[in-house]
Amino acid sequence: MLVQSHLHGAFLVSLCTDWIGTTGTLRRLEVSVRRYAVPDDVLVCTGTVTGKERAADGTGLLHLELTETRESDQVRCAIATATVALPL
Repeated sequence: MLVQSHLHGAFLVSLCTDWIGTTGTLRRLEVSVRRYAVPDDVLVCTGTVTGKERAADGTGLLHLELTETRESDQVRCAIATATVALPL
């Protein structure tokens, strides 16, 4: 049995929304599932800020690179890019 592909994306969404809290907004997310995972795999989600800018609406935009990795063998199961908005 394999972990459903959309679950990888859901984990990366949770990483973003947990990090930005209730004052932030997830504006964009592009996910690419690269490898499978099976039940009981430990998956580790990490992210890096790759850029920042001020949006026309006065919020601060942060651009992120996200990775979901299988802990046992360090294989990347999913990669993503995202943009989040935070109040300035």
